[in-house]
Amino acid sequence: MQEHYFIGVDGGGTKCKAVLQNHSGQIIGEGLSGSANPATDLPLAIKSIVESCEIALTQAGLPLNHLQFCHVGMGLAGVNLPSINRKMREWQNPFASVHLTTDLHIACLGAHDGHDGAVIITGTGSSAFAVVEGNQLNLGGHGFTAGDKCGGAWMGLAATKVCLEALDGLADYSPLVDSLKQHLKCTNATAIAEIVNGAPAVFFATLAPLVIRAAEQNDVNAVAILQNGGEYISKLAKRLLAHSGERLSMIGGLAPLITPWLDNEVQQRLVQPIHSPEFGALLLAQQQTGVTNSSLLIKKTTIKEAS
Repeated sequence: MQEHYFIGVDGGGTKCKAVLQNHSGQIIGEGLSGSANPATDLPLAIKSIVESCEIALTQAGLPLNHLQFCHVGMGLAGVNLPSINRKMREWQNPFASVHLTTDLHIACLGAHDGHDGAVIITGTGSSAFAVVEGNQLNLGGHGFTAGDKCGGAWMGLAATKVCLEALDGLADYSPLVDSLKQHLKCTNATAIAEIVNGAPAVFFATLAPLVIRAAEQNDVNAVAILQNGGEYISKLAKRLLAHSGERLSMIGGLAPLITPWLDNEVQQRLVQPIHSPEFGALLLAQQQTGVTNSSLLIKKTTIKEAS
């Protein structure tokens, strides 16, 4: 009888990560690919999902046709929108089964080992989620054009705006302005505007490190951006804590960089996540396929970032 496998997929605006687990509960492969936000680019998201899973199979020494033996728990940005969720469920995927939810849900499952709790994700975008006794609360995550405050894309866009204002003499000129000009290889506001107009969220997210580094040097514009973002995330955190009780984790590439800008009260309430989001996706796959054998439960091992 052919052995079946589990894959946990965490797909966001910047990257898609997959972890492959065998029937003994061992992580035997990992895969990392590009953007997997179906609300932004559905064909690219599907390509990234399959590619990350194929990389994980290859790393495990398994043929690519073994996708048909894989039960996949999949948490993706954008599938909270009904139209996007429907399109993903209509996808004729190559897997044994797919169990779809939001990237927030798998982050929460992983962070609290399947138990009640809350998470705030700050990556390309920002969003928040809590679950208590089956009741879910979803905040933020409305997309780059409508929200995602304090996410990397928002941060990069805020930097671009203030730099353009500074070049027009309407805001303080600071080292962040020179940093952005150098990064974009531009010498004036018109050249910058020509590059950034119509640019996607992922582009602006690449500018976020400029803001972080400038803020570390007490750049007036960068500090104002992070203070603004930190106030917003602090409000989210307090709303979640009022709903979910004790456990709140910050997750995402920007989480450790944003944390110092939060209210002291919020910082003191944060707890370390138990598992990463892709492990939460594995939990989802196991739960939805009715796995009860303890040998299949996720082993608490630290895995290296796939490259």
